[in-house]
Amino acid sequence: MKYLTIVCCLLLVGCASKPVPVVPKFPEAPQQFMEPCPELKKLEKDVKLSDVAKTVTENYTLYHECSIKSKAWAEWYKSQKRIFEGAK
Repeated sequence: MKYLTIVCCLLLVGCASKPVPVVPKFPEAPQQFMEPCPELKKLEKDVKLSDVAKTVTENYTLYHECSIKSKAWAEWYKSQKRIFEGAK
């Protein structure tokens, strides 16, 4: 019994004396956030002026919503990565 205890202690000490390097990596960005903004709507050949105004308004809104989301997410991701790398 003594020998078994001594062998176990030696094995535990031997395992603990070898440090294992752990290098954490910052997670990659999910693909859903890397997708480009949707295509803007196009006008048909024969359209009324009111339809032109409606399409322009929708495109303007769509572009600015996507632009704001993309910029905000990219800024957040970069700042989180900077914080993560600064903590090392």
